[in-house]
Amino acid sequence: MKITRRAFTALVAGAIATPLTHVRPAGAADKVVRIGYQKYGTLVLLKGKGLLEKKLKSIDYTVEWTEFPGGPQLLEALNAGAVDFGSTGETPPIFAQAANAPLVYIAHEPPAPRGEAILVPKDSPIKSVAELKGKKVAFNKGSNVHYLLVKALEEAGLTYEDVEPSFLAPADGRAAFEKGAVDAWVIWDPFQAAAEVAIEARELRNGEGIVPNHQFYLGTSALVDGHAQAIDVLIDAISEIDEWTKSDTAAAAAELSPSVGIPEPVLVKALERQSYGIKSLDDSVVAQQQSIADTFFKLKLIPKEVTIADVVRKGKA
Repeated sequence: MKITRRAFTALVAGAIATPLTHVRPAGAADKVVRIGYQKYGTLVLLKGKGLLEKKLKSIDYTVEWTEFPGGPQLLEALNAGAVDFGSTGETPPIFAQAANAPLVYIAHEPPAPRGEAILVPKDSPIKSVAELKGKKVAFNKGSNVHYLLVKALEEAGLTYEDVEPSFLAPADGRAAFEKGAVDAWVIWDPFQAAAEVAIEARELRNGEGIVPNHQFYLGTSALVDGHAQAIDVLIDAISEIDEWTKSDTAAAAAELSPSVGIPEPVLVKALERQSYGIKSLDDSVVAQQQSIADTFFKLKLIPKEVTIADVVRKGKA
């Protein structure tokens, strides 16, 4: 069981978004739900199963799928009116809202704090987050793990300014980590699990107790305002996939493995750290997301303050 650096790089670099050849106004008259998805997660499993197509057909809707390399790119497409719905982690929608994207939080999965972590090489002398002071740390700027690093440093009595950030996407981060060009790497699953298995990377701190690590389902305001029935069908289909993945993680890993290029045992490790059970956002989840937004504004990573509650779908998921 081994995922090579070449395979890992291909996994990330190969996640190229499908060209947007037909951008029409979101919520167009034709009954089509355009979904943006990434290589890993519930939506790619939903696409593979073909379940949504069957459910939407019953209300005379169809679905179009577009793959994206990450949450920021997916939400850029949502802002441009190229997709209507997608799933990302906590941070991309904050950046999108700060850029005035017409997004709405529709639902979320429960916290999965073990699905992201600060890693160090197996033979690193670093044993605690406090020992990262003055060290070079790689992570994807503006991502969930950016927030994890901030909170972990705070817990250890350090500030964000106490480390030397190295802003790297997952493939470049893994390469720098393996070469010893950085002292630590903050990363999420399945890349986290791949590094733990393939190169025996050691976990310094995961998100337990300091960050929630939610996954959010987001739609355009036009989709939410004009296609409530389609959203209900979509959420119902995601719920079915959640239940299947939770009850048979090995089968879900087997289905995902060919598309993402990661061995099944690595995916099982990652999937077991995910959470399942799609639901609407309650006040506590909104407050947690607001705290992240406020933190990024204080760090001057977003240009203005945002109010999460302003863009949350009311009522059931």
